[in-house]
Amino acid sequence: MQDLFTNIKTISVSELTKQIKLTLEENFSEVSVIGEMSNFKAHVSGHWYFNLKDANAVISCAMWKGLNNYVFFTPQDGMKIIVSGRITVYPPRGSYQIDVRSMKPAGVGELQAAFEMLKRKLADEGLFDEIHKKPMPSFPQKIGIVTAKDGAAFQDMISVAERRFPLVELVISPARVQGSGAAESIVESIKLLNKQKDIDLIIIARGGGSIEDLWAFNEEIVAREIFASKIPIITGIGHEVDFTISDFVADLRAPTPSAAMEIATPDKDDFFVFINEFSYNSSQKLEELCSENRREVNQILSSYGFRYPFDLVRKNSQLTDILIYKILNGIDKKFVYYNNVILLNYKIIQSHSVQKTLKKGYVLVNQDSHFVKRAEKLKADKPAILQFIDGDVEIMKKSN
Repeated sequence: MQDLFTNIKTISVSELTKQIKLTLEENFSEVSVIGEMSNFKAHVSGHWYFNLKDANAVISCAMWKGLNNYVFFTPQDGMKIIVSGRITVYPPRGSYQIDVRSMKPAGVGELQAAFEMLKRKLADEGLFDEIHKKPMPSFPQKIGIVTAKDGAAFQDMISVAERRFPLVELVISPARVQGSGAAESIVESIKLLNKQKDIDLIIIARGGGSIEDLWAFNEEIVAREIFASKIPIITGIGHEVDFTISDFVADLRAPTPSAAMEIATPDKDDFFVFINEFSYNSSQKLEELCSENRREVNQILSSYGFRYPFDLVRKNSQLTDILIYKILNGIDKKFVYYNNVILLNYKIIQSHSVQKTLKKGYVLVNQDSHFVKRAEKLKADKPAILQFIDGDVEIMKKSN
C-alpha cells in the first residue's frame, strides 16, 4: 500500500500556526460580523473579551482598551450587535478571534428593547412616581447646568437666562454628553453640584440627535443619580419628540434645553435677545474632512507590516491577562487550603478540652495544687478536691 504522506514536508506546530496566521490575517483583514453577544467580560486591564454567536456557530472577540472608549452604549449579554475588525490568531492557544475595532447595536430595535426593559425595571421600583418629584423654586438665585461646555445647548441656555432673568447665576459642571464615558461624566457632574450648598436648581441638557447620540441619558447609573439628587432637576434633552429614561426620573421634563431654562427662570422683558445658534455647516464639513483622512490613516495602519509591533504588544497583553488570572486563582486556592487546616486544628484542640472530658464522666483529682494522675501519687493523709463537670467535692484526709 502506498504511503500517502511520503512526499509531504513535515513542519513544526509553530510553523504551521504561523502559516495559518498569515493566511487568515491577510485574507480577513477587514470583516463586519453580526451576532448575539455572550460571556461579556470587562477585564481590569481595560480590555473587553466576549463571544459573538448565532444559531450554528460562535467566535471569540477581543476589543482593546482605547478602542472600546468609542462605544457609546453599555454592552450586555444577549444584545445583537455588529462588530468590525479583523481576524487574528493567538499562537499560544492555537485559536483565532476577531480583533474588534468598532461596535454598534444591530439596528435601533436593539437599543429600543434595552430602553423599554430599563424603563419597566425603574418604573416597578417607583423611580417615576409623582410622590418623589421635588417642587421647582420660583426665583432661583443659582442654577447648576450639566452639559457639554462647548455645546450649542449651553449657549442657548445662557441666552435664555440673560433675556428672561439676568440676575440668575449659572454654574456649569461640564460633562460629556455623547459616546463612551458620557454616562459616568454626567453622574460625576450631578454629584459635584449636589456638594454645593447654594445651588437652587439643576438643569441637565443637550441638543437633539439620534437614539445613539442620546443614549448616555438612558443609562441606569444616570437615572439613579438623578433620583438621588437632593436638588430639583429639570431635563432638557434633545428635541420635543425625544424621550429618555432621565426625563422620566427627573422632577420636571422640558422638550428642549432652551425650554428647560424658560421653565427654570421667571420672565423678564426687554433683556438681551437670543444669541444666534451656532452654524453646524462648518463643523459638519470638518467632520467629513476628518473622516476622510481617518480612513486613509486606517488603511496605512491596517497594513500587516505596520501593525506587526502592535500585534506583539496585544499578544503579550492577552498573555498577561491570563497569567494574572492564574495568579489570583492560585492565591484563592492557597487561602482556602490554609483556612481548612486552621479549622481542623481548632477542632482537634476543642476535642481535647477539659470540659469535654468532664462531660464524659471523668473526674479530676487536685491535691496540693497539682492534678494527681496515678493512684500511687495520691496522699491519703491529705485533703483532695474532686472536680466534676457540675462542681467540686472536697475529700478530707483520713483520721487515725
